[in-house]
Amino acid sequence: MSISCPVQTSYQSAMAGESSRIFHSAFIPCFSQTLAQLPKPQTIAATTPPHRRNSSSSICCSTSVSTSGSNSNTTVVKETIPWGCDVDSLENAESLQKWLSESGLPPQKMAIQRVKVGERGLVGLKNIRKGEKLLFVPLSLVISADSEWSCPEAGDVLRRSSVPDWPLLATYLISEASLMRSSRWSNYISALPRQPYSLLYWTRSELDQYLEASQIRERAIERSNDVIGTYNDLKLQIFSKYPHLFPEEVFSIETFMWSFGILFSRLVRLPSMGGKLALVPWADMLNHSCEVQTYLDYDNSSKGVVFTTDRTYQPGEQVFISYGKKSNGELLLSYGFVPKEGTNPSDSVELLLSLNKSDKCYKEKLEALRKHGLSGRSQCFPVQITGWPLELMAYAYLVVSRPNMERQFEEMAAAASNKTTAKKDIRYPELEEQALQFILDSCESSISKYTKFLQASGSMDLDVTSPKQLNRRAFLKQLAVDLCTSERRILYRTQYILRRRLRDIRSGELRAFRILDGFRKLFK
Repeated sequence: MSISCPVQTSYQSAMAGESSRIFHSAFIPCFSQTLAQLPKPQTIAATTPPHRRNSSSSICCSTSVSTSGSNSNTTVVKETIPWGCDVDSLENAESLQKWLSESGLPPQKMAIQRVKVGERGLVGLKNIRKGEKLLFVPLSLVISADSEWSCPEAGDVLRRSSVPDWPLLATYLISEASLMRSSRWSNYISALPRQPYSLLYWTRSELDQYLEASQIRERAIERSNDVIGTYNDLKLQIFSKYPHLFPEEVFSIETFMWSFGILFSRLVRLPSMGGKLALVPWADMLNHSCEVQTYLDYDNSSKGVVFTTDRTYQPGEQVFISYGKKSNGELLLSYGFVPKEGTNPSDSVELLLSLNKSDKCYKEKLEALRKHGLSGRSQCFPVQITGWPLELMAYAYLVVSRPNMERQFEEMAAAASNKTTAKKDIRYPELEEQALQFILDSCESSISKYTKFLQASGSMDLDVTSPKQLNRRAFLKQLAVDLCTSERRILYRTQYILRRRLRDIRSGELRAFRILDGFRKLFK
């Protein structure tokens, strides 16, 4: 049986499409520093803002708020979110469709219906051809950073403060939602889910219990802390100075968790408009399929947001788009679902590798990594069913390298970083076996964590008082099981390839030793 070597690709291409992973550094970089440099707010006439609904509704949203570091205790805050609907509600979705049609959306070949994949989605009403353009949502029905505010004073304050697009849109969404029927977007906001299942809505205890084996847990905690940090910056620098425009009972951490959850799961970039960020009503009712490669974009000829089908659809069949080349963990992180095992060609698992603190050259290796943008003694690398990135192998070379190779530490660290343009495909034949064994040990350590969780998942305590809460806990548990099963599958494949390569290396060394021994006996 022949085994092909794993495809080793650049770390940059392996991580393509995972923009939300760099949310904090890319979308809200140094936001607190930016705000600190702003001049004192100008005096604004105390214009009475449009009526905002009092947040005393009985609808509750449970949000996990971490008070400090990743080891802090979780505070579960019960807060009322008086807008949105259940994720499977069709009534509000039908009202949205009617309002969009009245507001300029052209006649559609699709309608909102309850579906098997995604609870509700867009279903074909007529035959749809491959290569056909659909949607044609006009820009007047698209929400972006340029959208007009129902409360213009609030928008002026944020724009004058140079607030980046993500927190600006999050604040805009809350502002419009709080105005209820006074906002032109009320029908759209009413059709948005009140509480999706994205990891932003999982409590800290749920993350610890269900996702302990997966590195996506750390990403979820980091994302939650990023949102909380952004909210605190806004509150300190802007909201507290304009309480008549941003009342605390409306612009709270709970409503920001909701609005950022909506952005993470619905915001798109429109390439033909320079990567403009936008919420596109109606289009965001389309569900994701790993089998299609079609994306939303602005069409200059029709002056609307469209997508071009890459397959045919029959009447009654659900129509799909792609949310990007994302792993199952990324899809769970932002959208709250996990594709069936083996159906996602972009699936990957993050493998954690660490320097050995007892290494005689630990400080020198750590310094070399930091010099090339890799902070800390541990790094995660994406591993796919087809192989691992070149950066992972370079990092492994560095970990197992000997003190007499100190001059090569710099080259290895540069090749291990995706923040440099250094040569990635470096080779150290004398370290090959040790490096592969190190990766195998790390892989098997991860596999044991997944196996432990999956074996224990059947006996987890789901005995809670509320039947609705029971359904939620059971659903989250199933999502975690699906994710861990798919990630462990990739690790099993990686383990198999590593063992075969090590066996080939060692059998080759044994053959060479036997030949050499034979020559020695011959000369004797």
